[in-house]
Amino acid sequence: MSLVYSSPSSGVAASRWRTTLRMPPIVAISFAIVVLVIAWSIAPGLFTSHSPFVGVPADKLLGPSLEHWFGTDHLGRDLYTRVVYGTASSVTSALVAVVIGVVAGGLIGLMAGFLGGWVDVVLARFVDVLLAIPKFLLAVIVVTAIGFETINAAIATGVSAVAIFARVSRAEVIKTRQATFVEASFLAGGSRWYILWRHILPNASRSILPLAVLQFGESILIIASLAFLGYGDPPPASDWGLLISIGKDYLKWPWLVYAPAFVTILTVLSVNRISRWLRKTD
Repeated sequence: MSLVYSSPSSGVAASRWRTTLRMPPIVAISFAIVVLVIAWSIAPGLFTSHSPFVGVPADKLLGPSLEHWFGTDHLGRDLYTRVVYGTASSVTSALVAVVIGVVAGGLIGLMAGFLGGWVDVVLARFVDVLLAIPKFLLAVIVVTAIGFETINAAIATGVSAVAIFARVSRAEVIKTRQATFVEASFLAGGSRWYILWRHILPNASRSILPLAVLQFGESILIIASLAFLGYGDPPPASDWGLLISIGKDYLKWPWLVYAPAFVTILTVLSVNRISRWLRKTD
């Protein structure tokens, strides 16, 4: 008679699927907003027929209207089009930052929590050093060192997120390592690496998804802030932070600031709401 020990990941997946079917309306709206933003980043030409770079001087600084939903800027360019085309840079940069944080931070936390001993001590002290530095300050330091471009701002934002992913991953690995089904698998003859990849990693990663979604929204804010300060791509790029920075010089025409700021805030709030819902379904 043989005993088969399995982790409860399948039951968790089924429970999450049932919860998904009962998604609250506000979460559904948040998902719709995020899907729209992602669609803007993938195929901006489907949502506007104007050029993001070429304007009509006679139409400069026009207010919002049916023809120009967000108005026009000081060069007569359609601001809605600029926001839509700037989405690709903002979303892609945020995704790069999240991937860097998840991969690097998750690996550090996984090794620290699973191996323990002096490895845990060294990696934990390294994470403590990163946590002692404010995330935005660390991002500014990194982007200053490697160059003022949007992709560099994404790398800098990802580096600033490594510590939080490492801390959460380490805590989850330690908790999962002490679970009964992990001990049973070890007693049944499972190797350390088998237990790591078959049991600990899938179960410890459950808390990483809500954190990654939350970090995606925070990365959008940090990258927009870096672009606002001039640490991103220069004009005629249309990153959301850069559009706000340009608009602040024309406060007599407030839509130049309000429109990109509203899109940024709405996107981040939607992502945060999804992250909160994912934590509740975990």
